[in-house]
Amino acid sequence: MINPLFQRLALITGESGLDALDRTRVFVFGLGGVGSWCAEALARSGVGHLVLVDSDAVCVTNVNRQVQATVATVGRAKTEALRERLLAVNPRCDVDARQEVFSARTALSFGMGTEDFVVDAIDSLTFKLDLIQTAGEAGAALFSCMGMAQKMDPTQIRVADIWHTAGCPLARLVRTGLRKRGFSGGFTAVYSPERLPRHDEIAVVCGSGLCLCAKKRVPADTEDAAPTNKEWCSTKKVINGSAVTVTATAGMILASLVMGASLTR
Repeated sequence: MINPLFQRLALITGESGLDALDRTRVFVFGLGGVGSWCAEALARSGVGHLVLVDSDAVCVTNVNRQVQATVATVGRAKTEALRERLLAVNPRCDVDARQEVFSARTALSFGMGTEDFVVDAIDSLTFKLDLIQTAGEAGAALFSCMGMAQKMDPTQIRVADIWHTAGCPLARLVRTGLRKRGFSGGFTAVYSPERLPRHDEIAVVCGSGLCLCAKKRVPADTEDAAPTNKEWCSTKKVINGSAVTVTATAGMILASLVMGASLTR
């Protein structure tokens, strides 16, 4: 019997499609404005196994765009707050919440394989490149999000192989970084060429010693040490604006790509 939670989806996918989604394991790296909505969509679509990876805790400034961020969850680990929400949506989903940094040093501990799907919603360029390289070596299907900050128009979001992206500064940095590493493999990127000016007259405490989230987390370690629990915001040199209409749309597109690949594999 089809789970009543997913009857409406079964009218599109058929029962065999639901079974395929239930057998699917997806790693979601980065649970911010993009990754959190992607994970939500996957849980609501009957994906049976989710691995949520993020070292951060919820900051009050996350509330405008991250699905697990509310005034009640400020200070909690993003992984645990999101896991709690996803299980409230789909109690049968196997959700593994890992509050840690992904890096080249920790990569083997995740045990990625050829049957897995990987969603990259990481902000850090170094760790993003580490993940792309690891997923490529493991043969996992990778869907990677580029920059979604300083944007307001979700209709400009596009999907292309990373080597065919254009107009996105982060995508350019990713391409350059991959070339330096000798990585030439292809993977699907979600990106937007939209670029809006910053309102620098708006004072923000993020990126300073007065950062609101720094008081609620373990102090930042060095990036090379790849700590398991790291607070990032107070060390950022630039704080960019983000709109949920853009970040959530990117997350939904990523989830749709994963679902489509799972149903046709």
